Amino acid sequence: MDDEACTNQEESGLRPPVAVTVAVTLAVGALVALSVVGRHVDQGVTAALIVDIVAGLVSCALLPVLLRRPVPAAFALAVLAAVSPAATPPATVAAWYTARSRSFPVASGVAAAGIVAHVVQGLLYPAGGLSFGWWLVLVVVAYAALAGWGALGRARHGLIVSLRERAHRAEAEQGRRIAEARIAERTQIAREMHDVLAHRLSLVATYAGALEFRPDSSPEQLSRAAGVVRAGVHQALGELREVISLLRDEGSDEPGSGRPQPVLADLPRLVGESLDAGVPVRFDNRVDDPGSVPPAAGRTAYRVVQEGLTNARKHAPGQAVAVEVGGSPGGRLVVDIRNPVSRDPATEPAVPGSGVGLVGLTERVRLAGGQLDHEITPGGEFRLRAWLPWPA
Repeated sequence: MDDEACTNQEESGLRPPVAVTVAVTLAVGALVALSVVGRHVDQGVTAALIVDIVAGLVSCALLPVLLRRPVPAAFALAVLAAVSPAATPPATVAAWYTARSRSFPVASGVAAAGIVAHVVQGLLYPAGGLSFGWWLVLVVVAYAALAGWGALGRARHGLIVSLRERAHRAEAEQGRRIAEARIAERTQIAREMHDVLAHRLSLVATYAGALEFRPDSSPEQLSRAAGVVRAGVHQALGELREVISLLRDEGSDEPGSGRPQPVLADLPRLVGESLDAGVPVRFDNRVDDPGSVPPAAGRTAYRVVQEGLTNARKHAPGQAVAVEVGGSPGGRLVVDIRNPVSRDPATEPAVPGSGVGLVGLTERVRLAGGQLDHEITPGGEFRLRAWLPWPA
């Protein structure tokens, strides 16, 4: 069924317009009329004249049929050409059109039928001044030229169709790649939103918890904590507004280009925010030159530390956190974060989590060429460890 559909589609592409069909029919009809008049101009009404007129009219009537059923029409015209020279112009047109619209074996069969028909015609109506051998040579050359011309047109049409389909496929593929790129960018933005907002809101929750459980603090401490909460909320709202605007921007090619991305050198500031919030953090940075770390690896390591500190504040509030970062060029950049597991497992986190932070972080590290593991050690510590490639 598919082959038949393809054949019909190909025939519709090769079929000439109606105006061209009418013009060709009229031109071939004129040639048929000239052929009949030329053979019988000095003769009266004879049986041969009647045969030529009937054969010419029938052959012209078969030309429109040739567009729908090329092979049967071509064989019928070949039979008429064997009976009457008046059918020769339509028969030659049929041989050419069959070669253009059908495969080469079919076109060769039609051409062979045309040659046989004109061999019979040459025997019935010998051409004056031309031997039968030369007549046969001319017929064979003519039909070979018609078959070659039609096959060349068919190949050219097939090439044009193929190039057009390739162009359509390339355009569709380009559209698909653009859509996939936009989805990937939006996925990256969603991860950034989770990392940044979860970190910021956990800091706000920590300060708010301090205000709740230490109402006897001095006015200066209360004012400072309230100011930090207000600033944290404003920063979270600003970052959320930026992310939403980027998600709505369909024409942005680089959604994350409006805000500088963190690198490994920004880790002291990140740890300082947790220290200011009252979280005891021991930071051991064994990287001699943080600026030499590749930006992608440094940014991923920053997100690992950020997620580790955020999880510690949410699930083990008040517990000390140990952060170690080390590595050297040509080896690995290793990030190790430990904190004791909360003594009260039933305690709800101050900020509810999405439950997919570590899943997204694992995917981020994997895409950077590294590996991330997390476990609860026998000593009752939650350990988050990641390594990232650091080319020399």
